[in-house]
Amino acid sequence: MHNSVTDAFAETLRSRLPQAAFKDDTAQYAETPRGGKPGQIGLVVAPGSTEEVAETIRAAAEARVPVIPYGGGTGLVTGQVMPDGPVPLVLSLERMTKIRATYAAENVLVAEAGAILVDVQAAAEAADRLFPLSLGSEGSARMGGLLGTNAGGVNVLRYGNARDLCLGLEAVLPDGSVWHGLKRLRKDNTGYDLRNLLIGAEGTLGVITAAALRLFPRPAETGTAVMVVRDPDAALDLLALAGDIAGSGINAFELISGMGPTFLSETIPDVRLPFPDPPEWMVLIDLGLDAGRDPAETLETLFMAAHERELVSDGLIAQSEQQRAEFWRMREAIPEANKLIGAISSHDISLPISRIPEFIRTAPGVLEKLGDYRINCFGHLGDGNLHYNVYPPKGQSRDSRIAEKGDVQRAVHDLVDSFDGSISAEHGIGRLKAEDLQRYGDPAKLAAMRAIKDALDPLGIMNPGAVLPLRD
Repeated sequence: MHNSVTDAFAETLRSRLPQAAFKDDTAQYAETPRGGKPGQIGLVVAPGSTEEVAETIRAAAEARVPVIPYGGGTGLVTGQVMPDGPVPLVLSLERMTKIRATYAAENVLVAEAGAILVDVQAAAEAADRLFPLSLGSEGSARMGGLLGTNAGGVNVLRYGNARDLCLGLEAVLPDGSVWHGLKRLRKDNTGYDLRNLLIGAEGTLGVITAAALRLFPRPAETGTAVMVVRDPDAALDLLALAGDIAGSGINAFELISGMGPTFLSETIPDVRLPFPDPPEWMVLIDLGLDAGRDPAETLETLFMAAHERELVSDGLIAQSEQQRAEFWRMREAIPEANKLIGAISSHDISLPISRIPEFIRTAPGVLEKLGDYRINCFGHLGDGNLHYNVYPPKGQSRDSRIAEKGDVQRAVHDLVDSFDGSISAEHGIGRLKAEDLQRYGDPAKLAAMRAIKDALDPLGIMNPGAVLPLRD
């Protein structure tokens, strides 16, 4: 049984934390990027240290007040808001932004959970290193939230998800104790892996306060190309061919359907498109190579070999950093255009890579049984992650078709499940997909997750209702 934030609880916290930890303007903490029902706000605190986070959690545990950890507010599955139930305490990490240390020789950087991703990238660059996590919200997303959701992004093909980029964590557990796991070790075989348990837990098992992050040498040479492919099957063959020619130098391999540039033309016409008439399918390929290897030459070799095999029909290789940035701006602006068009239902899914073309061929026929839709399919082909978003026909508004959302989502997720895929590739579960996880998740895994939650958070105060639904 949880209790709402009360004046008495607020006074208790004010006696334990400095005044700087309390936020007066709280409206932004109730909203999410995709709208929807706003979250309740009882009190917002922004501790300035790990000990202040621990003090906050201890007070919440004593009063049985639910706690919603809050990073940059960029999550897309409503894990950072609690619209219903007891009015919660929102715990923001925005004041814990320090880069505590950089160990260039070890390829390690230690950052607090409130550090914004672009600032972590800049700190790595200052040490002539690369922190490769990169995604559209990197200008506002914070490391705690990125680790809490095990964020993906465009470079997963080469460097892995957020989990793969973390060596150690410091975290406050649900009883207010501090886990000092901020080690810089590649090997630490000392029992259960709490680091990987907290990463991806979305704040339901504790609050990440700092992380030891993996850095990498900066590629000496970079190059980017956009190539028109015959279809998704050809894109998959092109990916394999790129691996043969570029080896481990492929940073990203993005599949883009023609609907993405079409939406950009309709909503953000100042975004420069690589082709005046959007092709039905294209890929964006990004390379990072060692010194002495010419990425433009490598991409040209790839294009010629692919053209001979009738995989590609046209292509552009970036001739400058500006053109490279334009190619990436086109890719990163697609979600902005999607939001302006207004999706009936958006899906962050992953599939066995070899089955992606079959899924893309099959899904429209499934949806046709429900109505007439436009589909914008794009994503990270190299790691099997598609963003499969469904829209009303041109001229119809999202609101006029929103009643179909549940049926559309169920149809897509049922198909994903039949392909042995996942209903959440990189956005997490949050509250939005908690029921879906119960429907599609393995029963043994769900039972184990519930047992872990009950063991670490017996009062259930940490982000209740996220990932695992509340018990009746």
